[in-house]
Amino acid sequence: MKLMNEKKTYLFVGSYAKPEGPGVYLYRWNEEELALEPLAEADGLRNPTFLNVDPEGGKLYAISEGVNEAGGKSGTAVSYRFDAGEGTLERIGEAPTTDGPTCHIERSSDGRRLVVVSYHGGMAGLMELEEDGTIGRRLDQPQHEGSSVDPERQDRPHPHSTRFSPDGRWAFVQDLGLDLIRTYRLEDDRMVPVRDNRIHPGAGPRHLAFHPEGRFAYVINEVDSTVSVLGYEPETGELAELGHVPTLPDGWQGDNTCAEVAVSADGRFVYGSNRGHDSLVVFAARNGGRMLEPIQHISVEGRHPRHFALLPGGRWLLAANKDTDGISIFSVDAESGKLAYTGKKHAVSQPVCIQPFQA
Repeated sequence: MKLMNEKKTYLFVGSYAKPEGPGVYLYRWNEEELALEPLAEADGLRNPTFLNVDPEGGKLYAISEGVNEAGGKSGTAVSYRFDAGEGTLERIGEAPTTDGPTCHIERSSDGRRLVVVSYHGGMAGLMELEEDGTIGRRLDQPQHEGSSVDPERQDRPHPHSTRFSPDGRWAFVQDLGLDLIRTYRLEDDRMVPVRDNRIHPGAGPRHLAFHPEGRFAYVINEVDSTVSVLGYEPETGELAELGHVPTLPDGWQGDNTCAEVAVSADGRFVYGSNRGHDSLVVFAARNGGRMLEPIQHISVEGRHPRHFALLPGGRWLLAANKDTDGISIFSVDAESGKLAYTGKKHAVSQPVCIQPFQA
């Protein structure tokens, strides 16, 4: 029997969308029915593909697209106030971010800053965040420079995401175009570059996830379909590549790019998504997280899994299949870490980002 005050699981979904239609969705997770119950949605946004949720403060932050003075795309961010239990979602503010369109948004651990990155602009953006959840002025816009070995994908910088260290001390920006993860320190309203952590040539680092014990991290590499194991040094912000493993099964031939990476709460398993092979790969984390061993490849029952998320409690995984307009629902075996398709899908237009939380 469930307790009356037991927290429920909710999730926000961001998508590709036009301003005249819905692009951000709030759902309640119904575990008995394996279903997503619609609660609220937001329109007026162009391609709110990535989201950040502040469950304690009841705030949601979404990227969107604006237009610059030259008529090209620029970045904007929009903030919302929400009450999951009541199913309400209220827009409270919008602000321009970077000079180029953005693909990711992250909130600092102290809740005072937002960091966005622009894949096409080759830059990051630091935004101030007010106590009431409104987004303030842009504080800094560090520009990346350079290239790497792939002439098509890496002819210029392509920052793809930001991830803060477990203690909030460092901000790591994964740059697909430069084959590096740049360590930043937020200081005096600036993003101060501290060090460049090199990933093997042609990798294309995209998203980063930390092992719960904090000694290792994992970056999924979009260009060469691998996951790199990184040793983490908290005092210096160093991420040292210790090795990398393929996300594809042996012998498979075809075009593929990777997208998301996640770690189970107990640190025993690492998950990644393949677009092209259209699968999820499951790794067993050995030697305390130092090594990864592939143990499963499973179809996402759709196409182009741009993102996925493990729900709180670790029993379920939801995969966002952008090109087939749906979210596939998988069960997670707690002992083996392996996934099983439940036969359940939720229809939603071009889903890109799934952000679960409890309230």
